[in-house]
Amino acid sequence: MATNSPTNSSIRKLNKRWGEFMIKSWLVVCSALSLITTAAIVILLVVESFSFFQNVSPSEFFFGTRWVPILEPSSFGVLPLLWGTLQVTIGAALIAIPLGLASAIYLSEYASDRMRSWVKPALELLAGIPTVVYGYFALTFITPLLRNIFPEIQVFNALSAAIVVGIMILPTIATLSDNALRAVPESLRQAAYAVGATSYEVTTRVVVPAGLSGVMASFLLAISRAIGETMAVTLAAGQTPNLTLSMFESIQTMTSYIVQISLGDTPAGGVAYQTLFAVAALLFFITLIINIISQLILERFREVYD
Repeated sequence: MATNSPTNSSIRKLNKRWGEFMIKSWLVVCSALSLITTAAIVILLVVESFSFFQNVSPSEFFFGTRWVPILEPSSFGVLPLLWGTLQVTIGAALIAIPLGLASAIYLSEYASDRMRSWVKPALELLAGIPTVVYGYFALTFITPLLRNIFPEIQVFNALSAAIVVGIMILPTIATLSDNALRAVPESLRQAAYAVGATSYEVTTRVVVPAGLSGVMASFLLAISRAIGETMAVTLAAGQTPNLTLSMFESIQTMTSYIVQISLGDTPAGGVAYQTLFAVAALLFFITLIINIISQLILERFREVYD
């Protein structure tokens, strides 16, 4: 038995090393798969966009005010799509950011445990509703309600899309901001109360500034979600490329145009089909810029507590 013990120990060590090697290899494969997928998407967008810009000048694409890629005479100015996306995103942010931050402050600072146990799951439940349901909700409920107030509003309009997207991103802001505010050490609150600060002053001058990095992260994540929203915007805002300041008119966003082209009615390989990749590349670039800005903001306002 004593003679076989070193051999058995070596076998166990060898098996352990082999198991660790397999686990590490699997983790490397999983990490590499995400990188390869991202690289493949970027390469595809760049190659197809390059082919598109061989037929359409970049100045026409980026500065043109008319988007008619399918019909003749065709025009490839992406500004109506870009402006439609900004209209919905800005409108949704104006709705969701104040409401989401107020909800987070209430849940974090003022709500009882019983109230919090009811309100927060109800908010998070909104995030689980399919986006197509939000689109039909906007089309069958929000738009008729708006037409009672504004008779001149169209059936498909930017305001209805902005409202429904604001409702969609509200749980993201409320939940992440609540987590950021609750992560602020209780000692900071108690120190503020000790010097005579009121509850309102503690919230606005201590808690919110201390959790600002997490709050800003929730804003930027919600804005990214609003920019990339597809089905709800397609159903609520319509598919009319329209460079207008009015929120009462039908518009088209970049994502809804991608849906329109992806239905299969456009022949593959033509210039109209290649617009899909050009618009997708522009959307990818905008999202990338937002992510870079978010990282810079988080580094600027990050607070570290012991």
